[in-house]
Amino acid sequence: MKFPFQCFACLMLCAAGSSFAASPSSVLATYQIYKSGINVGQIEEVFTRSKDHYTLISTTRAVGLLAVFRPGKIVLSSNGVIDAHGLKPLNFSDIREGEGGKNRRAEFDWNTGKLTLIQQAQRTVLPLPDGTQDRLSAMYQFMFLSLDKASSLSFNMTNGGKLDVYNYRITPNQSVTVPLGTFKALYVASVPEAGSNRTEIWLAAEHANFPYKMVITDPNGDKLSQVLTKFDLVP
Repeated sequence: MKFPFQCFACLMLCAAGSSFAASPSSVLATYQIYKSGINVGQIEEVFTRSKDHYTLISTTRAVGLLAVFRPGKIVLSSNGVIDAHGLKPLNFSDIREGEGGKNRRAEFDWNTGKLTLIQQAQRTVLPLPDGTQDRLSAMYQFMFLSLDKASSLSFNMTNGGKLDVYNYRITPNQSVTVPLGTFKALYVASVPEAGSNRTEIWLAAEHANFPYKMVITDPNGDKLSQVLTKFDLVP
């Protein structure tokens, strides 16, 4: 379901709290990826903050038998500024080793309100709504939001190829179990839509609302899980 730009921008901005000043200076995280219960990949992510700027790099590699057929890595990167509302991307890229035709980039021009999506020689310019995140920054934006009393959240997100609205429902006082232990969590789940993937995210409430686990279920019921296995946060 699509909402006018003004609606989700207000929701995203209203959710932003005082965590701007207390946000971490760096985060190192490692996830394992499971498909139908089988470990198929690993993600290593690095978030660094320097005053009011941030840099994010996420590297995904296949493991096991899948690595034989897909040896190339996927590198996502996002950089931008940090203000009272959290992360404000300036550049995003999705680079796929050995699959150059799938590479994507996004440029955010907040001064003119324009989002430029770049894939191969094609450039698409769209209006840039307030609060827009990229595919990578969206998961780290949770650290900058006050979600304790929120029941829903909506925002724009781009993967470099398109711009969509994502709508989530929030359930507090849940728990999540990962190899690091069991933690109190906020459960964030996408609003069900026929024929669309369903996304479930568990944010560790006592660890800056960092995503500890994510499960994506496709319309056929197949699940892809991303589970945190290593985590180092520096205030």
